[in-house]
Amino acid sequence: MAEFKTDIQIAQECEKRPITEIAEKIGVGDEYIEQYGKYKAKIDNKLLKDRAGEPDGKLILVTAITPTPAGEGKTTTSVGLADGLRKIGKKSIVALREPSLGPVFGVKGGAAGGGYAQVVPMEDINLHFTGDLHAIGAANNLLAALLDNHIQQGNALGIDIKRITLKRVVDMNDRQLRHIVAGLGGRLQGVPREDGFDITVASEVMAVLCLAEDIIDLKNRLGKMVIAYTFDGKPVTAHDLKAEGAMAALLKDAIKPNLVQTLEGTPAFIHGGPFANIAHGCNSLTATKMALKLSDYTVTEAGFAADLGAEKFLDIKCRMSGLRPDAVVIVATVRALKYHGGVEKANLTEENLEALEAGLPNLLQHVDNIKNVFGLPCVVAINAFPTDTKAELDLVREKCSELGVNVALSEVWAKGGEGGMELAEEVVRLCEEPNDFHFCYDLDLPIMDKLRAICKKIYHADHVLLVENAPKQIKTLTELGYDNIPICMAKTQYSFSDDPTLLGAPRGFTVKVRDLKVSAGAGFIVALTGSVMTMPGLPKVPSAEKIDIDENGVITGLF
Repeated sequence: MAEFKTDIQIAQECEKRPITEIAEKIGVGDEYIEQYGKYKAKIDNKLLKDRAGEPDGKLILVTAITPTPAGEGKTTTSVGLADGLRKIGKKSIVALREPSLGPVFGVKGGAAGGGYAQVVPMEDINLHFTGDLHAIGAANNLLAALLDNHIQQGNALGIDIKRITLKRVVDMNDRQLRHIVAGLGGRLQGVPREDGFDITVASEVMAVLCLAEDIIDLKNRLGKMVIAYTFDGKPVTAHDLKAEGAMAALLKDAIKPNLVQTLEGTPAFIHGGPFANIAHGCNSLTATKMALKLSDYTVTEAGFAADLGAEKFLDIKCRMSGLRPDAVVIVATVRALKYHGGVEKANLTEENLEALEAGLPNLLQHVDNIKNVFGLPCVVAINAFPTDTKAELDLVREKCSELGVNVALSEVWAKGGEGGMELAEEVVRLCEEPNDFHFCYDLDLPIMDKLRAICKKIYHADHVLLVENAPKQIKTLTELGYDNIPICMAKTQYSFSDDPTLLGAPRGFTVKVRDLKVSAGAGFIVALTGSVMTMPGLPKVPSAEKIDIDENGVITGLF
């Protein structure tokens, strides 16, 4: 029996190429490279300006079914597909998000792929990497400090401390910080007020960095951030505090995409890390555009399932940037579909066609949304497990074929790029098909109609209900002129609905929107639904308990 190796062992045994060699492979000269050690580099955004007139390659979006404890393998598939495209002679790049320390030390683990389809150096990518998330946190918290200082120094703007919308951030799951009281200790210690922390990847500064075209656009977007309201209801922006220049200075390096490599030496851009359940869930626009200029095929992913990350990629990122995907990959596993069909996690290795058929509507609804709501060609990638039976795989193929969609078996976890060649061939074919891409809703619709469009077309909800402060917030945002921008839904990742216990493809439910907040710098309205939170907590047994380092600096237990 072959020795089982963990993801981190596979990554540590890989023979990495110098990052200058990886850059040379895609035609990036030394004048654009800023090295962070031997295997990581930032690429100057000047490259995009210098190549503005050159054609773009094909854009492939990787998304997935609704997540389950059985796992789906979206990042692993993205990496393996990029390697698979190279195996069939195509020039490819993979463009991913940066992992957050919250999930790394919490329950989800790292986000560098798995098995023989990983990006390296895996430990660096999953930990501090090039410091981007720290810079984003510093810029956000500088703004928070300037805000509270302004109030302490006389509050010339007339800020209502009960209507401050900006929170401080930390890149860690820490439920203790969700709701706090700050400014205690006397007159010189600040103005006492209720406050709280978000996780860094949920911050608007993160979204701004990922959607900014360049440093000037970044600075302008930062200045537009609405951080509070005055006593007479007027929005207060970062520009009102003269904060955007200093914030942009902290982000001058963070805005540059990071270049690394896969285990097989395929170039990989990893940049930006917004969560898809509470933010827009896509890597940076600059990294995606850079990859398109440097490759024939760019593989990128959007977080969580297609109802979250893919919807936001298409309705927010593509709308703002003019990007148009040429094909979409929807990742699923037989195990996860059986879970959606009601099988307990302990029994997922047993053949169960009845449960599989009961769980398949989840996959089919995602497929139907991509094909018919957004008008994009797609393929289903079944992330293979040894316990999958022929009868189970045949059933998935049969049901997908009824929607006119092919299924490709992905074996990239075990075989790397070789295991992604079937998927790569189908993706290349799809990229040449007619593309009728359109958005889920028009921007000029009222806020409520946009909410209904997402909830009814994508989630298949019967109704949308505004609760708590949401009715008043819609009225205020409309009066302030923020009604003509996209919606970024904050919703549980575990269900099409806002109830994480409703698996499969539920019907007859109502989505409850409890809070709406404008992210004017990012250019969208965040709508919080159900009980979703912007600061996660650690589980009873955090992943951090398994992580260690020895006297030689070798890290174990990271994934």
